[in-house]
Amino acid sequence: MATSATLAMAAKARELKEAGKDIIGLSLGEPDFTIPEFVKEAAIRAIEEDYHSYTPVDGYGELKQAIITKFKRDNNLNYAPQQIVVSTGAKQSLANLAQVLLNEGDEVLLPAPYWVSYADISKVAGGVPVEIPSTLENDFKITPEALQAAITPRSKMLVYSSPCNPSGSVYSRDELRALADVLVKHPQIIVVSDEIYEHINFTGNHASMAQFDDMYDRTVTVNGVSKAYSMTGWRIGYIGGPEYIARACNKMQGQVTSGANCIAQRATIAALENPPSRIQYMIDAFRHRRKLTLDLLAQIPGFSCNEPEGAFYVFPDISHYFGKTIRGTAIKTASDFALFLLSEANVATVTGEAFGSPNCIRISYAASEAEITEAMQRIKEVLTN
Repeated sequence: MATSATLAMAAKARELKEAGKDIIGLSLGEPDFTIPEFVKEAAIRAIEEDYHSYTPVDGYGELKQAIITKFKRDNNLNYAPQQIVVSTGAKQSLANLAQVLLNEGDEVLLPAPYWVSYADISKVAGGVPVEIPSTLENDFKITPEALQAAITPRSKMLVYSSPCNPSGSVYSRDELRALADVLVKHPQIIVVSDEIYEHINFTGNHASMAQFDDMYDRTVTVNGVSKAYSMTGWRIGYIGGPEYIARACNKMQGQVTSGANCIAQRATIAALENPPSRIQYMIDAFRHRRKLTLDLLAQIPGFSCNEPEGAFYVFPDISHYFGKTIRGTAIKTASDFALFLLSEANVATVTGEAFGSPNCIRISYAASEAEITEAMQRIKEVLTN
């Protein structure tokens, strides 16, 4: 199992900071906003009401009801309490699913680029990651033809995110329907739809694979509060899916971590019971930062970008620099380029190799406008002077 590339780069940047380097971190997908006040108040109230005991493995009943209400309100998805499992972050939700669904040698279809942990979570469970490439020109979204070509008798799971980490791409309802038309012919494949960036969506529309009647019983919807509510350290994720899968995840989790943190669960009830309009100010800020980042990158030669429709990343192709030597450093790969930016520009990014796209790097704009502006200026200087 490889180390998470995003966490590894964040650790390296942290070491350099501690050594006195002025590092600007654009590697982690962590919003810089404070937690909404109504969420803080719910957590404080839970402490004052003396919540401290072990929680049910699959989550408080009140939280599961809040999740059910959220799924219906935001996604038009109907789930019963026994179809919901609350976990210690969406990452644990994904790990649970891999452990309970994959047997040795089962193939996991990964539309590339994909989030760094999908592949290794699959490998630990005995699965075999199968990348399905996409292109910058196609907004980093796979086609039905590419999906069909990747499917074999060993295909067991398809894992994708929309909005996508790292590309920011958003699959429309029609695009998902076209993929579903392929998947309905292969009933052995379970779809895992990672929707953690659901609300950070600049298209105004979010589509879920489970909304299609012929895919509902084969789709697990994964979500959480880390990104949209800036609750990364609170570690609450959840799934909605077929009852037999939820039951298995509950059993797995019961032997690993048991129930998620009691105070964080009470705070999440407040987060999900409130309408998404309460966090619109964050989405508006991300939209502005996206424009700022793209405008500044356009001034740097050798960066080819599409306009991401969601999340808070840009994913430029930087293969223009491959084969070049800059300031005495030979750039052969995206990893070389990311390390060069860290050492010479003091800016932390993440290599696209970790996401299945070796010509790209991921830049997070979940940072202040001042940090983004300074980081882009530093990158421009080391590449043009």
